Amino acid sequence: MALNFPKFAALLLCSLAIAAAAQQESPLTLNAQLLIAARQSDLPTVSRLLDAGALPNSRNRLGKTTLLIAAEKGHFAMVERLLAAGADVQQASLEGVTPLMGAAYFGHADVARRLLAAGARTEPVDRMERSAMVYAAALGHTEVVQALLAHGISVDAPYANHLTALMWAAGQGQTDTVKLLLARGARTDLTDDRGFTAARVAQDGGHTAVVALLSRP
Repeated sequence: MALNFPKFAALLLCSLAIAAAAQQESPLTLNAQLLIAARQSDLPTVSRLLDAGALPNSRNRLGKTTLLIAAEKGHFAMVERLLAAGADVQQASLEGVTPLMGAAYFGHADVARRLLAAGARTEPVDRMERSAMVYAAALGHTEVVQALLAHGISVDAPYANHLTALMWAAGQGQTDTVKLLLARGARTDLTDDRGFTAARVAQDGGHTAVVALLSRP
């Protein structure tokens, strides 16, 4: 019987399409599953995948590691599990955000302290030239600021544009954080690269209560 070439070609193309679809529907890699589980705060699955061989330093398309994701979510137990598995406490995302910055930004003081204990560096800055201390001070996460100071950061350390933590907190009207920094000896006479003191920064932001705090003798 003669071979029907058009029919044969159609069957071949159909088979190839089915094979391609099957390949596309193949299970996610362990690393991809790990990232999904971290994003969903699913600690049992994270632990199981790590035991199965998933890499603790797996990164998503934004360069975020599972540790950074867990730190941003404030999932202390997951942070502990990832550190125990060898997660890199310094690994930053493509935007330069480290796990410590993530914890500081969202105000997770317990996670920040754990990362510091694991050796997280405090001096890195992201693409916005902001450090963990800058985020904590500007967002009013006073307990995180306290943890960073306890770790040895100078209360008057200058950041981008010579802004100190006090200036950042004052400019955002973070009264409690300003009180902490003043109690720790933050200088009120320092100026940024515009010549503005913390009081002037607070004044420009309309934060009268902070201005009053900074104006006390």
